[in-house]
Amino acid sequence: MPSPNFSSVPATTLRAWLNDGAEIALLDVREAGQFGEGHPFFAIPAAYSQLENEVPRLVPRRDTRVVLLDAGDGVAERAAERLAALNYTQLHVLEGGAPAWAAAGYVLFQGVNLPSKTFGELVEHAFDTPRLSAQELQRRQQAGEPLVLLDGRTLGEHRKMTIPGATPVPNGELALRWHALAPDPRTPIVVHCAGRTRSIIGAQILRSLGIPNPVIALENGTQGWALAGLQLEHGSTRRDPTPGNARPQDQAAAAALAAELGVPQLNAAQAQAWIDERTRTTYVLDVRSAEEFAAGTLSGARHAPGGQLLQATDQSIAVRHSRVLLLDDEAVRAPVVASWLWRLGYETATVQGGIHAPLRLPAEPVAASGAAPLAVQDLAAWVERHAPLLVDIQPSLSYRQRHAAGALWSLRSRLAAQVQAAARADQAVLLLAPDAATAALALAELPDRSAGTLQWALAADWQAAGLPLETTPHSPADSEAIDYLFFVHDRHDGNLDAARRYLAWETGLIAQCAPDELAAFRLPAAVAHA
Repeated sequence: MPSPNFSSVPATTLRAWLNDGAEIALLDVREAGQFGEGHPFFAIPAAYSQLENEVPRLVPRRDTRVVLLDAGDGVAERAAERLAALNYTQLHVLEGGAPAWAAAGYVLFQGVNLPSKTFGELVEHAFDTPRLSAQELQRRQQAGEPLVLLDGRTLGEHRKMTIPGATPVPNGELALRWHALAPDPRTPIVVHCAGRTRSIIGAQILRSLGIPNPVIALENGTQGWALAGLQLEHGSTRRDPTPGNARPQDQAAAAALAAELGVPQLNAAQAQAWIDERTRTTYVLDVRSAEEFAAGTLSGARHAPGGQLLQATDQSIAVRHSRVLLLDDEAVRAPVVASWLWRLGYETATVQGGIHAPLRLPAEPVAASGAAPLAVQDLAAWVERHAPLLVDIQPSLSYRQRHAAGALWSLRSRLAAQVQAAARADQAVLLLAPDAATAALALAELPDRSAGTLQWALAADWQAAGLPLETTPHSPADSEAIDYLFFVHDRHDGNLDAARRYLAWETGLIAQCAPDELAAFRLPAAVAHA
């Protein structure tokens, strides 16, 4: 019997909806590995395992048109019921899921952050971004030629591996910090990332500001460096040494860029009108660093550091045709990031006063909570008394590395069926989870058992209690570990073939796109012929 909480729509209808100009969120409720192996261009990852914890952040307005996509296995229907319980009112399920999308003749794209990755390739074509090979960069370094080498990724990525001598300056910080790092206008600035996108976008951010220095993207980033047979640096402890103070000329350049593209700066009343409009979704994002955000921000604003926002829009902005307000505290980073977000196709603006603007925002959603875990000191006795079925819902690769001896591995979408198949009717069940929010959602999948015989504990507490552990390097099998994206997963760990495949994937994205997918971006007309 059809549910009153959602309707089913064919792939052709969904395609039309994605292009009708009205707000829509296409949420892919499969796990991360399934998503990364093939999804529609505008799909947003919203895995069923974390659904209720993620969707209120991704889709804050409860009457937004939402379409749920799965593998054609019924998970989307279950997700729709869960979201209906959270008062989402315009819920739809794609008939047949991802297989039906492909059967309709539409492309399922591999990888993640598809819009941002494709945008990077288009930007290189549109602006003819200067690039430098790994061999030429090494030659300049060895010759002692002056240059400033910047790593435009996150600090964590920089720590893992970087080009020798690079200073970590995430792309969202470049507009604020470039001058202190390269005060001599004759000094070339080289921007690198792990592959292509952030090298290109970082270089173009500086070029779009009209800075006097030559700005160049390192071709293919750290992967290109490794493919050239050069050694990467691991464990760098360098940090950006600049104070990050805004100069008037940097503020003027940022304002000019935004004005050139038509990105408005709203006063508080105008911004509040965006926020209060009940028929539109408005995201309010603080684009500063994590340290600055932690020290204080506008109440209710979410953190989305500017460089990563441009790199992964689908992790922060789930509603197509929504609005985005960007905040900083110096009037440099927000207008620059807003300008590039506008080029990505978003209706965006900055706000006078930034994080200090007198705006009223809804409170941040609270993650699901449930029963408290078994205390570590009680674990051993409870297990001995109940002889439970052990079910581990850690990420699959964490399970492979170490888990409770004899525990099954599961995830939320499969949990009820696995427990029903493996546990006796009167057998206790102990769920071993990485955190309370994950446990709460998983426990809701299981029917009530007799009093006290369905419990959960932190997976880390099992080890702390001295209970037996085991390692299973090949279990779950890759085909079962649907929460992990194996797609060229070891490209950062010395697998050069994986690096080649990844770079070929990036450079091949434009050719896979249909005209309506490329039409989302606002770039010079030349990109249509790229």
